[in-house]
Amino acid sequence: MNMTVEKTDAVQNGVKRAIFAVIAIILQILVLYVIYFRIESRFVWVSILINLLGAVLVLFIYGKHVTAAMKMPWLILITAFPILGVFLYLMTGLNKGTHEMRNRYKLLDGKLMPLLTENDTVLESLAAKDIGVASQSRYIRDYGRYPVYNNTDVVFYDDGAKGYEAQLKDLKTAEKFIFMEYHAIEDGKSFEPLHEILKEKAAAGVDVRIFYDYVGSMGFIGNSFVDKMEKDGIKCRVFNPMNPVLNFFINNRDHRKITVIDGRVGFTGGYNLADEYFHVTEPYGHWLDTGIRLEGDAVKSLTVAFLENWNAIRDDDQDDKDFSRFLPDIPYEAKEKGYVQPYADSPMDEEHVGENVYMNVLRGAKKYAWFITPYLIITDEMISAFALAAKSGVDVRIITPGIPDKKLIYSVTRSYYAGLARNGVRIFEYTPGFCHAKQCVSDDEVATCGTINLDFRSLYHHFENGAFMYDYQAVKDMKRMFDETFPKCKEVTMEYKVGRSSFLRIKQLILRLAAPLL
Repeated sequence: MNMTVEKTDAVQNGVKRAIFAVIAIILQILVLYVIYFRIESRFVWVSILINLLGAVLVLFIYGKHVTAAMKMPWLILITAFPILGVFLYLMTGLNKGTHEMRNRYKLLDGKLMPLLTENDTVLESLAAKDIGVASQSRYIRDYGRYPVYNNTDVVFYDDGAKGYEAQLKDLKTAEKFIFMEYHAIEDGKSFEPLHEILKEKAAAGVDVRIFYDYVGSMGFIGNSFVDKMEKDGIKCRVFNPMNPVLNFFINNRDHRKITVIDGRVGFTGGYNLADEYFHVTEPYGHWLDTGIRLEGDAVKSLTVAFLENWNAIRDDDQDDKDFSRFLPDIPYEAKEKGYVQPYADSPMDEEHVGENVYMNVLRGAKKYAWFITPYLIITDEMISAFALAAKSGVDVRIITPGIPDKKLIYSVTRSYYAGLARNGVRIFEYTPGFCHAKQCVSDDEVATCGTINLDFRSLYHHFENGAFMYDYQAVKDMKRMFDETFPKCKEVTMEYKVGRSSFLRIKQLILRLAAPLL
């Protein structure tokens, strides 16, 4: 925690800007609301129109092809408070900023995704081994637009610090470009060796880019961080800065964690670039995080995921004109012949790839399906998938933190335990501290590892990424990590299975209702 005065001031300025933006947005909403009431008091027909519009919106929302959990808060709000509900929904649904961003991503993806050439023989060979796993890969390919590869080596790290050390080693070998995209970056002790490598590589002519989310990093760094990086020759961009203008795109954050080196080596996983992820500081006990290293053809998918956000976020930046130069065909012969499929998920479309991949793992499990997540705030559809797998005899387990980083979210997480436990899902809390890993493993054959939490933010509101794996040693290593972690946990299945007090049930029902907004 040895922060300089300059760094402390920068962080405080960033937080103050965010607080100012939130207050300004709230004031704008209040002003518009007051204007409406002034008009409504003079013209009775305005109130009648709002109530009719509320009825139409209720039918419209009810008929939307989204999960019921996303509809319910709006239906209750509009029914109970027509004026407020209609007002907020119209601002959200007809927001110009979000509409423009959807178009921008659509145009950009139209250029990027065709560069990920598909190899049908890979999917065919996977289908010959396991038709169920091939169905999962086909879904990711057809609806996530990311192909499956079988010429890539995968290494699993059971600790974020191990993954970070491997990254530093590989970064020193960069010759052409370095891409880094993270939800949170802290200009602290662990960042120092990384910064030195990036500065050295930039001076040597390497195209070095670093990209971070404004909200995710505002407690760690301020706006001066960009100037500091640019001064060292490192290109730096900020995802979706908070501005004091009413714009609901601010709800969509960049939660991805990606490093790409020369298009030949890539890293992803749960950890950000901040001291607490590497045990330099431990504000919530022992921090459990994981990651993977990819080398080979599949790195192209991580490159495309990075280029998507880097080029989409602002129209006043100089964007890339030639994407193909970052997607070279590098000769490589993988040591293992497993199948890996990196993928990304975006709130700018209607396909919830992250959620569907998890549910497909549950549907395909024969013996066991184990998950670890920092937050557990899920839809009824996903609850049903967990319950059905458990009722079918599959050993379904979920590990959540023993020490929370956000107490309110922790209370919501625990509100889901009882319903899952009653249906045979086993719940474990990681007693040494906070588990930030986002992964699952099933039947010693398939696994996922990435940035996608089991919560509404990750599954519906954030830009995320992950990797689906089959028939790798990394899958077995992940299974071993779970085996070693369970004894460090407290199983709370029976505690929540037997029942709760009426007061606790009411409290949790209220929290569950607000869960899609958290």
